[in-house]
Order: sequence, then C-alpha cells, then structure tokens
Amino acid sequence: MTYDELKTFLLEFPASTLSFPFDETTAVFKVGEKMFALVSPESDPLRVNLKCDPQDAQALRFQFPAIQPGYHMNKEHWNSVYLDGSLEPSLVKDMIADSYRLVLSSLSKKKQRAIRT
Repeated sequence: MTYDELKTFLLEFPASTLSFPFDETTAVFKVGEKMFALVSPESDPLRVNLKCDPQDAQALRFQFPAIQPGYHMNKEHWNSVYLDGSLEPSLVKDMIADSYRLVLSSLSKKKQRAIRT
C-alpha cells in the first residue's frame, strides 16, 4: 500500500480530516478533532499509527512482526503498523476501520449523530 492509497482510504471515512499539526511530514487523520491515524509518509517502510483496543493490540503484536507498540504514542492503546508487504491489505483496512470506530465512539453522542447524518 502506498501513501496515496492509504491517504485516500483514510479520508473515505465520514468527517475524516487531514492535518499536519506536529511537523511538515507527519500526516494526522482525525474525526471530530481526535486522532485516529498518524502516518509517516517518508518512513521506509511506510508506517501508520492506529488506535486499538488494548487486548487486540497485544494479540496483533504477538501474531505479526510488522505490528509494534505505537511509536511516540501510548503503547497500551496505539500500534505502529509497518506496511512492508507482510500484512494483508484487508487486515490493514480492518485495523484502520477499528481505529476510526474507537475514536468515533469516544466522541459525545451529539458529535456522533452529526457525523453519521
């Protein structure tokens, strides 16, 4: 998966936005002003940080070497996913969707309704 493919997929989620609040190279994808993905387009291999249920995060790290504790993130709730070709694209997309849903569910009910309509 290339950066452009990843960016396109991340922006397909309702109310997903892209910004660069930290520096000129770290792409931050948010829903409702909360981060659900951080991408380092210049890293080799391409790396995306995704929010994850803590139990799922541990299981994924154990099963896949390309999934590590979140780089510069809360290691309990974030995974760094290295897109080195070893992971099925469907798994990566499922992890992205899970991250989006986790963050969306943390928003107020009012914000959730506004995004879903």
